[in-house]
Amino acid sequence: MQILAGRYKGVSIQTSAKYDYRPTQSKVRKSLFDILGDLSDKTAIDLFAGSGILGFEALSRMAKSVIFVETNKKLVELLYKNSIKIDAQKCIIRKMDAFIFLKEKQLVDLIMVDPPYGQKDLNLLIELCYNRLNTDGTLVLETSLKDEHIKADSERIYGSTRLSFWRKQ
Repeated sequence: MQILAGRYKGVSIQTSAKYDYRPTQSKVRKSLFDILGDLSDKTAIDLFAGSGILGFEALSRMAKSVIFVETNKKLVELLYKNSIKIDAQKCIIRKMDAFIFLKEKQLVDLIMVDPPYGQKDLNLLIELCYNRLNTDGTLVLETSLKDEHIKADSERIYGSTRLSFWRKQ
């Protein structure tokens, strides 16, 4: 899997078929980052990070820093390996449950959430994420069309994938 654009365009992100995760498809990623636009000096969280491709793409597009949150030990090890290829100083990797992490108080400009499809408690997840956003911050949630539909400020559909967006005023 490769970073699509920005200063790290073309850099390969190591993944593994051995682990149960679903990296965001490149066409969805391209659309997502086209929608997000300029990320210069933005702070971000890649929640349920998996491969970390969303966070690494954000760093490539000039995000100031990204916090990667993942519970799987082997995926966390891959995140560390891949962060060295990108910019380890701008990567904070947290091996912990997303809901516990979201109870911390640090605010950011962008939260990208890609939970396992079929994730329960989406409303709670959205509320916790929204409360971690700075004013004018953006929350993006990737779900399956089969998952519970949540009212968002806007959404886009790509095949069986739904991207939902919220902007904090």
